[in-house]
Amino acid sequence: MPQKPKVVIIGPAHPLRGGLASYDERLAREFMKEGYDTFIYTFSLQYPGFLFPGTTQFSSEPAPADLQIRIRINSINPINWIRIGNELKNLCPDIVVVRYWLPFMGACLGTIIRRLKKNHSSRVVCIADNVIPHEKRPGDKMLTKYFLRAPDAFITMSEKVLADLKQFQPGKKAQFVAHPLYDNFGEPISKSEARQHLNLPQQERIILFFGFIRKYKGLDILLDAMKILKEDNDPAIRAIKLLVAGEFYENEKPYLDQVASLDIADSLLLRTSFIPDSEVRNYLCAADCVIQPYRSATQSGVTPLAYHFEKPMIVTRVGGLPALVPDGKVGWVAEPNAAAIAEAIKKFYAVGEDRFLNGLREEKLKYSWKSMVNAIVELANPLIG
Repeated sequence: MPQKPKVVIIGPAHPLRGGLASYDERLAREFMKEGYDTFIYTFSLQYPGFLFPGTTQFSSEPAPADLQIRIRINSINPINWIRIGNELKNLCPDIVVVRYWLPFMGACLGTIIRRLKKNHSSRVVCIADNVIPHEKRPGDKMLTKYFLRAPDAFITMSEKVLADLKQFQPGKKAQFVAHPLYDNFGEPISKSEARQHLNLPQQERIILFFGFIRKYKGLDILLDAMKILKEDNDPAIRAIKLLVAGEFYENEKPYLDQVASLDIADSLLLRTSFIPDSEVRNYLCAADCVIQPYRSATQSGVTPLAYHFEKPMIVTRVGGLPALVPDGKVGWVAEPNAAAIAEAIKKFYAVGEDRFLNGLREEKLKYSWKSMVNAIVELANPLIG
């Protein structure tokens, strides 16, 4: 019986939590579906405590029984990098898919890849979530350059990241492939059922800000927009509620002070702890629409979530978001300021949620995991040959 081709995915996975881990696990399942013997190499230590802004890096969900996850990589131990690189070199996978999202990981992942490529047979395709980070630190450029020299080819999930990549590696194969749908959180349920589960009011107008709270995501701009809505002449507009679902990845005090100074606490529904995978569906299905008031963006994992659950979106005109959210078809695109965001929210409720349903169903067909796997294999195959 012929041996199955081997794929190794290097990146976060269980017991780590968050969008990157969910993505890597879903990608592994698609490779398995396509007939590959698939392993995930994840971190025994992902971030040292001082670099991690949340409460815990670890999931409380059970380990996925269908995946081969090896918890091996220590991001701050160079001896470990060499050992893991040698282990992967000897494993001799046909394709290695490595996630790159933060310069801090450049030394670790770049060293591992260099070691494993000494087998002269494995080919490495990097999925680059970011090349230029949202929050800059000393040494970013040096670490990014070191890492980007190691992979054979690249996939980006936004045109902006592709352009950033070309600044560093203009000669290497690189391709834009849209972020696939997060279809691993279950099928949609009714808004009524979701709200009942979350103990949210059934009849209120509720918009959703979902995910980790960081400066670049613009929650403070959205809070200013909520103040504008609260002062509107229309009682229905004044009654709109903002559901904030996600953990603070920075100091929460400035946000709470802003809420107090704007006097908008009664317009907010705060669920600011980590949202486990088993609850994601409930939050998306409970909302009328999903809002991303970002200051800057490459791509966003929230967008494919909204597509999967067929929720209209309001996004700001930054980075790759407008390309992913066609204005007027699946939601509205607004300038990244409070007045424009408030106006987009009003416009959304003026036309209604159903106005965007056909557009959402049409657009979501573009975002398949099979397309992502095919792109990775096509990039790797000429290299293998």
